Amino acid sequence: MKRKDDKLIRFISISESHQAFGLPSPQHPLISLVHFNETNPFDTEMAPIYDVLSFYKITFITKNSGKLKYGQDYYDYNEGSMLFFAPNQLVGTTEYNSETYCYLLLIHPDFLLGHPLAKKIRQYGYFSYSSSEALHLSDKEKAIMLSVYQIMEQELNNGVDEFSQEVVIAQIELMLSYVNRFYKRQFITRKAVSSDILEKTESILDDYLNQKTLHLGVPTVQYLSDQLHISPGYLSDMLRSLIGKNTKQYIHEKLIEKAKEKLSTTDLSVSEIAYELGFEHPQSFSKLFKIKTDMSPVEFRNSFH
Repeated sequence: MKRKDDKLIRFISISESHQAFGLPSPQHPLISLVHFNETNPFDTEMAPIYDVLSFYKITFITKNSGKLKYGQDYYDYNEGSMLFFAPNQLVGTTEYNSETYCYLLLIHPDFLLGHPLAKKIRQYGYFSYSSSEALHLSDKEKAIMLSVYQIMEQELNNGVDEFSQEVVIAQIELMLSYVNRFYKRQFITRKAVSSDILEKTESILDDYLNQKTLHLGVPTVQYLSDQLHISPGYLSDMLRSLIGKNTKQYIHEKLIEKAKEKLSTTDLSVSEIAYELGFEHPQSFSKLFKIKTDMSPVEFRNSFH
């Protein structure tokens, strides 16, 4: 379905999204779970062109014949793939086909008000991953996830009562906890890919720090993720899984290593070293060095004499 114009389209309510899909109004205005399958196929003619949502969107693909288009690119979303989008995140255009079977879970933030999950869900990094960083479930993991979705589906489709919200929120929390576990497994099982990214990360940082970086500033998480074509959240979570440090901590580690090298092998002043490493203010460099080594740069240099 082609875009009618180039303007961003924002969906404020879940009901608006249902209308775009050509679906009946949701049972609950703040949450919706739609199951597209052989008896309820996705109508490709009604595929919405939306860009920004005001609610969470979680897609769980149970069957797919071929690639799905997301934005301008096509990706292999296999059976058991999951994608996560947070409110106000740019979603872009997604093209399904009639043989794409999936669960589409939409959760308005107001549905979680008053529950610890309202704060906790904002801390899950995978809601900021890009579409190419989908979670790919094993058969066992897929079965676990299906059981959780089936409980939510039963609760939402059999009439809402005073207990429904508690039950559904409990299942959402369980699902997201499993996603955390399964993503960690994915980082490990795809170790060859992850190790390659780690090597590239180290190489990019070394190249950055081996040049006069006064005009570039201290390397940032965004800079690294841009160079690697990976979302910042995915990179940090992957590094944490591999080496126990997120991207910012890893950058700081490399900065301190380089600083130690310069302090011990050159006559450059602390200020000169700070500027060469990209720090705008020497005091910021000295503070970071002290935090990471329990010594000031001068104390570290003196320890060699």
